Amino acid sequence: MPRRPNISKQTRIALLALLERRQDWCYGYELMERTGIASGTLYPMLIRLCDQGNLEARWVPSPHEGRPPRHAYRLTPSGLALACTNQADDAPHANLGKGFAL
Repeated sequence: MPRRPNISKQTRIALLALLERRQDWCYGYELMERTGIASGTLYPMLIRLCDQGNLEARWVPSPHEGRPPRHAYRLTPSGLALACTNQADDAPHANLGKGFAL
């Protein structure tokens, strides 16, 4: 059995939330709402996952006039593999975060 990388519960929750919509770009605020992870934890985690090559990020113009662009994130192939590895390990859990259940 392959050894799962040692990642935090919050990281697993975020990866699984991104895995739910693996083809879509997801805003950080949306991830906060779906997972219940606080911004002070989530955004450094997203930056770290990008630096490790597990996420890609891009700036997306705001749909609201006069508002600044926002960062959107999605899994890279290595992030997809990491999320899938953790999905199998977390499958028995009913609720991993606010508004996010398997």
